[in-house]
Amino acid sequence: MHGAIRLVCSSRNRLKTVCWGLLVLGALGTLYWQFGLLFEQYWQYPVIMTVSVHSERKLFPSVTLCDMNPHRPSLARSQLLALDAFAQENIYALYKFNFSVNGDAPFAEAPGPEPAFQLDRAIRLQRLRGPGGQNKVGFRLCNSTGGDCFYRAYPSGVTAVRAWYRFHYISILALLPTDRDDSHRIQGGRFVFSCRYNGQDCQARHFQTFHHPTYGSCYTFNGDWAAQRPGITHGISLVLRAEQQDHLPLLSTEAGIKVMVHKRNHTPFLEHRGFSVRPGTETTIGIREDEVHRLGSPYGRCTDGAEGLDVRLLYNASYTMQACLVSCFQQLMVETCSCGYYFYPLPAGAEYCSSARHPAWGHCFYRLYRDLETHRLPCATRCPRPCRESSYKLSAGTARWPSSTSADWILAVLGQPGGLNPSGSASPSWEHPSSSRGPAWAPPPATLTLQCPQGGAPACRSRALPPTSVLHPRSNVAKVNIFYQELNYRTVDETPVYSVPQLLSAMGSLWSLWFGSSVLSVLELLELLLDAIALTVLLGCRRLRRAQGPSQGSNGHPTPSQRPPSCQVTAGMMSNVPGPSW
Repeated sequence: MHGAIRLVCSSRNRLKTVCWGLLVLGALGTLYWQFGLLFEQYWQYPVIMTVSVHSERKLFPSVTLCDMNPHRPSLARSQLLALDAFAQENIYALYKFNFSVNGDAPFAEAPGPEPAFQLDRAIRLQRLRGPGGQNKVGFRLCNSTGGDCFYRAYPSGVTAVRAWYRFHYISILALLPTDRDDSHRIQGGRFVFSCRYNGQDCQARHFQTFHHPTYGSCYTFNGDWAAQRPGITHGISLVLRAEQQDHLPLLSTEAGIKVMVHKRNHTPFLEHRGFSVRPGTETTIGIREDEVHRLGSPYGRCTDGAEGLDVRLLYNASYTMQACLVSCFQQLMVETCSCGYYFYPLPAGAEYCSSARHPAWGHCFYRLYRDLETHRLPCATRCPRPCRESSYKLSAGTARWPSSTSADWILAVLGQPGGLNPSGSASPSWEHPSSSRGPAWAPPPATLTLQCPQGGAPACRSRALPPTSVLHPRSNVAKVNIFYQELNYRTVDETPVYSVPQLLSAMGSLWSLWFGSSVLSVLELLELLLDAIALTVLLGCRRLRRAQGPSQGSNGHPTPSQRPPSCQVTAGMMSNVPGPSW
């Protein structure tokens, strides 16, 4: 080891000995200081991201499409009719807007029997004045005793009306039986005109249907096909219906199709990652896939599934962080408010929130939701990211479809029962049975008669629909093409910055930097330290012997029995071990 030899060779020059001693001590101090920094960084378990590109066949992802046409359940039509009238009163009071006069009434259903459910008319839209004189619109929510109230305010009147309407809409739907199956029977026509993947017709087993309270009837494509080649001809192509029949305009203000591309067996959260397709267009969507592989403990927190977590997943699907967050919030909602939010699945034994059964549920829900938005709830810590996760990057392009020159014959073909696919075969068997009534497409009637309940807003009257809905039926259809742009996909792997071999290598580099030595040099240093300790003990014994002059034997040396025990052992050792050869 460099520097140690100088301590021995310069023993006759005390100045050099002191200088080299200080240099060696300084080098040792700096070395162990850097060792401390190295171990501190190692115990933080940092990672780096390694990107690699692979090329192999992949299963085509799931595609969920919704018609954005929320339905009026048959069991709640009279209640929704009363809600529409109440909404007209509130909007007229705030904005002096009369639906019937302006020809935009939000409902067209005949009033049924008196609803058993009564609206909470105390929760009305109000104009509020915020800080700095800013005008807002919102509604007042109170707890069960009325002692704690707050305003749910929005800077946009449109957002406020939709949130207020949704609040009452949820209270109505929560009273309906959870096992009802009328969600697909109100549409009065097919949503999917045609579906083809890689030149083959789609079958019934490739689709799963469900109903979303806001986005209407939804279809999830789960084909078992692997993507053989990239390109638009090797993807999925759908012709879809985009009409707004039986619409709830105060709940959904969009017209078109909601689309989401996600991994198979994953729950689609359309409100978070879905995108909209405009009617009257052909939308081409290219997919690029990325995979992320995360390290587990101690480098980070991730999970391979829902096992071992504090949250019980309420969705019958693979684990995703969003599904865990929703499940966590719903469980906290049931624990705090004694009921669950209607848009999420229920834990066992719970019921949905409604103003009839839980008058203060809105106050409890919005308080809890505000805590979720400000990260005060423990859901973020209870729901780790998955250790293996796939994400899809989408690139889209649109074109007008059908064109003005081809619209007539395309819409005529689509309007025939046998015009659902290019081969001229019969209608596909995977259409919902309840949607098989009538032709696939037909122009809406030119006039609808609107009726309002007694005592509501000003009386509605018959009105003619805008001429565009009749003159331009192209706006009622859309075409969507989804395909892989390339079969190459990227994997992003987390790699430890310091593994055990890398840690030892870094320590060796620091040792070589300050002392220019190897492992054998370290062993030689240890031998030097042991020899120095042995010599120190021997010299101590000799000084002790000289100090015991009166008790020495006749020959001037202490007898073995007079020596301290430690000196006897040391002397015995040194008699058999040669001195250090410096």
